[in-house]
Amino acid sequence: MSDNSMSRKIKELRKDRGLTLEQVADIVGVGKSTVRKWETGMIANMRRDKIADLAKALKTTPAYLMGWEEKDSGALESDMESYGLFGIRPITKKRFPMLGEIACGKPIFAEEDHESYVDSLSDIDADFCLTAKGDSMIGAGIHDGDIVFIKKQPIVNNGEIAAVIIGDEATLKVWYFDNEKKKLVLNPANQSYEPLVYIGAELDTIMCLGKAVCYMSKL
Repeated sequence: MSDNSMSRKIKELRKDRGLTLEQVADIVGVGKSTVRKWETGMIANMRRDKIADLAKALKTTPAYLMGWEEKDSGALESDMESYGLFGIRPITKKRFPMLGEIACGKPIFAEEDHESYVDSLSDIDADFCLTAKGDSMIGAGIHDGDIVFIKKQPIVNNGEIAAVIIGDEATLKVWYFDNEKKKLVLNPANQSYEPLVYIGAELDTIMCLGKAVCYMSKL
């Protein structure tokens, strides 16, 4: 997602939530000028902890701010009525099957372990999850050992992060398909790695498992 798109969402959400620049700055722990720069696209590559804090302040999800979820699924102030008499609510969770590991670097074999599950928030629109290995996706905030949640679908839009099977191996990359040239480019989010390029008959060895919608960092 472009910085302009993220900046637009930050500004729109702040206004929708009725928050001032100062209020957001206080919650996130930055200066008012920093929030203004976020809204105008003057600061790129925000730290993961600040994106998480900002999402909390705007009552949305980091995935929505980053463009990995199309729908704003955050809790609005009007939802506070369901929190109960004392302003406390239960956390609802969902079990996601863990289907092994997926490479953030060179492709590796993806073991399907149907006995393992990960409990996470119930509002995550995903079908299963994988453990990231390697550092080729650190530019997207995904580090070695992070759990990546995947929504099952046969193809993703250009610029989205996809879990892809190549032969009998799996990798996590930014998807770009040129329909005219019939060429698939799987881009890393780390300049230390080269893109993976497939054309012609090579495309028959590729299968998209689905779209990465969010991730959970290891504690």
